Amino acid sequence: MVSVGAHKIWSEFPWNRFAGFIAPQADRFGILKSLTEDLNLNSVVISIQGNRHFFVFPKGRNINAAGGGFPFRGQSPVILAAHYDRVPGSPGANDNSAAVFQLLKTVQRLEKLGAAYWIVIFTDKEELQKGEGIRDQGAFTLAEKLRLWGLGDAKVFIFDACGTGDTLIVSSATDYFLKNDERPGIRKVRQLIQGLRDHALKTARQLHLDKVLLIPTSFSDDAGFLRAGIPAQTITTLPAGEAAPYAGLLRKRPDFAELLISGAIAKTADRLLIPETWRSINSPSDSHLRLTPESYERIIRFAAELCRE
Repeated sequence: MVSVGAHKIWSEFPWNRFAGFIAPQADRFGILKSLTEDLNLNSVVISIQGNRHFFVFPKGRNINAAGGGFPFRGQSPVILAAHYDRVPGSPGANDNSAAVFQLLKTVQRLEKLGAAYWIVIFTDKEELQKGEGIRDQGAFTLAEKLRLWGLGDAKVFIFDACGTGDTLIVSSATDYFLKNDERPGIRKVRQLIQGLRDHALKTARQLHLDKVLLIPTSFSDDAGFLRAGIPAQTITTLPAGEAAPYAGLLRKRPDFAELLISGAIAKTADRLLIPETWRSINSPSDSHLRLTPESYERIIRFAAELCRE
């Protein structure tokens, strides 16, 4: 729950626009576009198969994708991504409004640090409708374009549902997704994912973050990126009181992770064993009342440090 001391964050810019962003009829695209302009970010909207993605670059970097002038072409910059869409009927406070605002603040931090080897992307259509698959996810066609623009080797970190809790979760979901995959080149994919994971854990240690877990989570935009051939590492958070029991459950029930990742758990009584924070997303319960903004500074520091050369 939001503590009394944390309320002051909502009066600060850009957090004072948060309530409007999670309002029932909010034009989330319009609000985000206004925020990038008001923050004077070096940003551009790129539409890919009807999905509108926001790209934010270091100051001084220009974009001309059609003319082959995409920044960092042929290089391996760090990409920080967070989806800004939400499930109809849900405020989407934790999934995924908090991470969007955290990354807006991260851009400001990166500019102050003088970091110059990063891209922040706010993605569209992470949430899938009934009957849709991973190839329908906005991240899938986005990743295909990134490969075309020479960014297939980018180091991609997905921030999703980072608004509740003090425990940093580095997702190991891709281990289960790739477990039985024997396609040519899959060994390299596993190595790249391990590199992203090691970088995340090393960064957490450098910042002396005291609550960090490597455990499986549901898929996010990492599913679309991976299907398109670009490994990505998902970062999320949970309250310590939910994270520790969940980690214990996974040790006793190794089958639980596969049920969670496949989505099959939604049809079983085991659904009640999913951490409460995760059960509340994609529903009317995902409101600002469940957020813990007192923990946001550590997420912002972590995201910025991932981009330090």
